[in-house]
Amino acid sequence: MAILKVSRLGHPVLRKPAAPVAKETISSPDLQRLLDDMVETMREYDGVGLAAPQVHVSKQIAVIEVEENRRYPGEGPIPLTVLINPRILSSSKRQIEDWEGCLSVDELRGRVPRADALEVEAYTRKGEKVRFEAHGFFARIIQHECDHLAGKVFLDRMPTLQSLSHLKEFIRYHQD
Repeated sequence: MAILKVSRLGHPVLRKPAAPVAKETISSPDLQRLLDDMVETMREYDGVGLAAPQVHVSKQIAVIEVEENRRYPGEGPIPLTVLINPRILSSSKRQIEDWEGCLSVDELRGRVPRADALEVEAYTRKGEKVRFEAHGFFARIIQHECDHLAGKVFLDRMPTLQSLSHLKEFIRYHQD
C-alpha cells in the first residue's frame, strides 16, 4: 500500500467528471491496489472520505470511513465504505447546512447545505451492487464525494462565501 499525492484545487482533474469503472475490472489487482492506497491516503490525512480524482485518478470511486477524527469531532462511526460508480437515486427535501472541509481545498472550511438523507446505489469493492439509505453526516460525505466525481468541490455548493474560514479561525471561532 502507498500514500498517494492529493490533488489540490486548481488541478484540472478536480474539475473533470470522472469516468465510470467497468464492472469487470473491479476485481483486478490494479483497481484493488488503488482502493487500498486510497484508504491508506484518507487515513493518513485524517479524511473521512476520498474520491479517486483527489488522487489524480479520474474514475468514479470513493472511500469513506469515520472513527475518531480530529477534523470532525463527535461524528461517526461510519464503517469503511467503498463506493464504485455511486448514484444518488433520491434525496430528502430537508436540507441541513453545516461545515465542510476538503483534503483538496486544504486549510479552508465553509458552510454547505446538503440533503439530510439519501438513497444510494453503487458497487462494492467485491463488485456487488448495493442499494442503501444514508442519513446525517454519512449522507453529507456521500454528497461531497459524489460532487468530486462530477467535477465539483464544496465551494461550488456554498450559497455564499461569507462563512469561508481558514482552518485556524474555524477552530478558534466556529468549532463547538
